[in-house]
Amino acid sequence: MPDIHVSAAIIRDATGRVLVVRKNGTTRFMQPGGKPEAGETAAETLVRELHEELGLVCAVEDLTPLGVFISAAANEPGHRVVATAFSMTAEEDDVQVQAEIAELRWITPTDARTLPLAPLSEEHLLPIAWG
Repeated sequence: MPDIHVSAAIIRDATGRVLVVRKNGTTRFMQPGGKPEAGETAAETLVRELHEELGLVCAVEDLTPLGVFISAAANEPGHRVVATAFSMTAEEDDVQVQAEIAELRWITPTDARTLPLAPLSEEHLLPIAWG
């Protein structure tokens, strides 16, 4: 099964809600992030992707490393995603839909039960966020 390497962020607000996004042309919500460009570290990838996708300005120092997690890819059948994950905090006013993002939501554990989620979010990242 081919691997897709990404960086992903668990972003919490002051009330404990977690930010998830849905990309254009997809149905599942997931943690924001994306694929690296040549020469980028996982943290540098995430800083760039958060700015491109959400207008969120942050620095590598704002990210807390969580580890590497593997799940089935949400939007590429027959692939798996290998995600280097980080956590950070932000607020609703810090982010806006940009680039390939169709929708963003700040969710609670109750919301997550009824939302179509990417396997990586459902299996690994949201349990960490609210663990």
